[in-house]
Amino acid sequence: MVIGSGFAGLLSALRLRQAGLAVTVLDNLDRPGGKAALGPALGGWADFSSGPTVVTMPGVFRGVHGRLGLPAPVLSPARPTTRYSYPDGRTFSPEALDVAGSLDSTLEQLSPHEGRDYLRLLHASRRMYEDAAPTFIFSPPPGRLELARYALTAGHRAAPHLSLAQLVQSGPHLTPFWLRFATYLGANPYRAPAVLHNIAWVELGQGVWHMAGGLGGFAARLAAEARHLGVTFEHGTQVEHLVTEGGRVVAAHTSQGVFTADAWMSATDRSLTSKWLGRGPEPQTRGVSGFAVQLRFSEDLGRAHHLLFPPEYAREWRDIGAGNLPADPTLYLHLDGERGFLLVNAPPRPEAVTDPQEYARFLLRRLAARLPLPITDWHALSPADYARTAQGGALYGRAPHGLTGSLRPGWRFAGLSNLVQVGGTVHPGGGVPLSMLSGWNGAGTLLGLPYDGLGGDRAD
Repeated sequence: MVIGSGFAGLLSALRLRQAGLAVTVLDNLDRPGGKAALGPALGGWADFSSGPTVVTMPGVFRGVHGRLGLPAPVLSPARPTTRYSYPDGRTFSPEALDVAGSLDSTLEQLSPHEGRDYLRLLHASRRMYEDAAPTFIFSPPPGRLELARYALTAGHRAAPHLSLAQLVQSGPHLTPFWLRFATYLGANPYRAPAVLHNIAWVELGQGVWHMAGGLGGFAARLAAEARHLGVTFEHGTQVEHLVTEGGRVVAAHTSQGVFTADAWMSATDRSLTSKWLGRGPEPQTRGVSGFAVQLRFSEDLGRAHHLLFPPEYAREWRDIGAGNLPADPTLYLHLDGERGFLLVNAPPRPEAVTDPQEYARFLLRRLAARLPLPITDWHALSPADYARTAQGGALYGRAPHGLTGSLRPGWRFAGLSNLVQVGGTVHPGGGVPLSMLSGWNGAGTLLGLPYDGLGGDRAD
């Protein structure tokens, strides 16, 4: 039994079914995709992503298609990765090194001093990523021995005595540019450890890619393949609690009745699983949630990514830290032809949003002041929507703050032999490629199979 049909749940179901097991997937949403499927199914919004919009770590996506015997994905690089805009009118559009093959076009946009800082911090992010990836991405959840080996051989290069904010100080324009990558793991960048700087290399080194049909379409293709193989999906089924006997999960009580199985995989928020087990939500500081606006345009605007910084980036995080919607947030905008996706960071408190429509209109006014667009229709998604798949709407579970905060929980719950926890709130972390690695390899542990990096751990 698999709980959740996000990317981790879909990969879990597919691998288990490939091995010949009978697989049923329970999901409270009306279609597969997890955070990418939270928008309304009616009114023509069903094919809009409500979460992830682009591909990173393309080798993992190619590996997934290869393992499943599907045609290779059609990927095209985003050039530049993102267009960054500042309140003083300045823009910065970096090219990913693996896509452009050179840093010349990026450095041409920077002053000599900024260029030196950019090279220093880019090389630091690459070093941190390459040091960490074998232990924290392309291996099973590390134990004490693996953690000690990393600490002794590479830990000193992760700037353990610095915060991320201290590490990336590089002037008024580049500092917020570097800080924002930590939000990809749900962190407040001003509370994040320096080691989260490694996330920057995934985008700036390996590139950002578009997938034909988008990530919502990718989830639909995975689900179709699962159904073709014989996986059963029970959508609109909310798990209420899990029944345990003798150190095993034996049943799930749901809104649609009782389901039983010999083995269980939970591909939803680990804290939700803990609550269903009667252990209560795990005590933790949750990472950020999101507030999104799905957009329709009157014309085709092509494909692009914009990030519009506010005058004071730190103010946004003071607001979120106080549990409030930011009064002047950073605006992330994804354009995809005649539709788009506007996203801002939000506190993991659904009750903080008293009127989603009002805040959406506020965001659209902010966007219009910086980047006028021919918007004809829109639909808002608040932390309450994201709370359908995550405790409090926290997109990546526990906040990765403090020296050891970036360590993700493992795949097991103490005392339970037949339950495996996968997804973005556990090892190796959040985001679509890491969630897929988690789902694929969590299923592999039930099957007694070695860890499979899906091709993302080697050059394409």
